[in-house]
Amino acid sequence: MKQMRPNFLILSFFVFLIFNTKSFSQEGLPIYSDYLTDNFYLLYPSMAGASNCTKVRFTAREQWVDQDEAPNLQTLSINGRIGDSRSALGTIAFKDQNGYHSQSGAYITYAHHIMFSRSELDLDMLSFGLSAGMIQYKLDESAFYYEGFDPLISGFEQSATDFNIDFGFSYQYLDFYAHASIKNLLNNDGINFNEQGLSYNNLRTYLFSTGYLFSDSSNDWNFEPSMMFAHKDATKETFVDINFKTYYDTDFGRIWGGLSYRNSFDGAEYLNLQDEVKTQKLQYITPFVGLEFNSFVFAYTYSYQSNSVVFDNGGYHQFTLGFNFGCKKQRYDCNCPWIK
Repeated sequence: MKQMRPNFLILSFFVFLIFNTKSFSQEGLPIYSDYLTDNFYLLYPSMAGASNCTKVRFTAREQWVDQDEAPNLQTLSINGRIGDSRSALGTIAFKDQNGYHSQSGAYITYAHHIMFSRSELDLDMLSFGLSAGMIQYKLDESAFYYEGFDPLISGFEQSATDFNIDFGFSYQYLDFYAHASIKNLLNNDGINFNEQGLSYNNLRTYLFSTGYLFSDSSNDWNFEPSMMFAHKDATKETFVDINFKTYYDTDFGRIWGGLSYRNSFDGAEYLNLQDEVKTQKLQYITPFVGLEFNSFVFAYTYSYQSNSVVFDNGGYHQFTLGFNFGCKKQRYDCNCPWIK
């Protein structure tokens, strides 16, 4: 365990440096269903170092896999405790591209965990986390520039780099958890301007998750209903995820699978074939499966948009690869797979 701290710091710095040298749409790290594949840290900085192990996670998400410049996202994260202390470090790097608009960035996180129980046998922990990082936004206008066509199109690649911070807390008691975070606390001008030259610079998003784990008599099967609530401050968009996840513990690790349903509270109007005005809300159905084999983690997620009006019928494919190292002896008398 004495080697964990320098190794972790070197890996964190390496991840931050590589992605920040090519740091890209203007919301920071997008909010998908990554957290359901053993990756709460992507949404909540307070979850850095919450586990018994140091965790490395890589995710790749893409739509229209046979098309060039299709919407895609890659993330790489690492988080773990600093030695045997209550403090933890983490880092996240990401690249997000949608056609000619792209963003990339990297964050470094500090988290601290406070135990309320008399010993580490019982899990009763409050955690705080703060992430700070740089985001670079790019808009490539060179491919659709024609002289005299539109004076608002420059014909060049526009870019801007901004600094922002996320703050969050988590409370975990035995098989119950609750997380909250505020992402993008600071205003960023980025490169999104309307025709009056006004910038939409408020990127603040409020997140809240809660869930509970139920177990059968053998403790081999575990069932986790949960929900995640999100609200975007500037656009007043609000949506909720309703999730159900099942775990099965094996001799070599753990198998899990589940289903997530995302529903937006905000609707958009459209005309149907009968010229009637209808309203639809954003809806996603996301099945997922995963496997933890010894220290390795593999997961697959498929998101299908179930609205009446969509651009196409293709879904989003996402793969997660992970590795756990520097694991300590299991400390808590609970099933809580997000910790153990």
